[in-house]
Amino acid sequence: MDPGNPEPAERPLAGTPAGADLAGLLRRSARGDRAAFAEVYDATVSRVYGQVVRVMRDAAQAEEVTQEIYLEIWRRASRFDPARGSALGWVLAIAHSRAVDRVRSSEAATRRETTYQVRNRSIDHDTTADAAHSSLEARRVRTALAQLTEVQREAVELAYFGGYTHTEVATLLDLPVGTAKSRIRDGLIRLRDTIGGAR
Repeated sequence: MDPGNPEPAERPLAGTPAGADLAGLLRRSARGDRAAFAEVYDATVSRVYGQVVRVMRDAAQAEEVTQEIYLEIWRRASRFDPARGSALGWVLAIAHSRAVDRVRSSEAATRRETTYQVRNRSIDHDTTADAAHSSLEARRVRTALAQLTEVQREAVELAYFGGYTHTEVATLLDLPVGTAKSRIRDGLIRLRDTIGGAR
């Protein structure tokens, strides 16, 4: 055996190699032999992908997970122990575990999304009912305003619909500020009583 090439060249593999052959390829892969790892891939990918599709039931995700599985096999090749089982069994166990993990992760993400949507969904309001309610309120206010004396209505409308301050209302109506405040206060009390009694 050439010391620079510790493993003798192995015969080309067709389909899944014999257990000893695949074990040897994994040992070579563990030492960084990319050609050996390519043979591991070629020999096992149809079995791995088939198992992943059966677990995940989604071809596109199964392809993605299969790539992750082979990355993991490359990284963990040195951990393969032929005394604990066959090389193919080891590869398929990694594949099954990774596929199940992805399914569980997807299901957990779906549950989180569903929970978030349920907790944060906006409650639909009946806009027709809202419009009717607003219209009814506006009618009550107009009716109540009609019950005020002319001077009260004028002061309230300037203050609350015109947006003027008490001082500005007094100036506009040519009244002392105290009188303007009294008219606004009396008008609001009467409005409150009228609207409250109409409910």
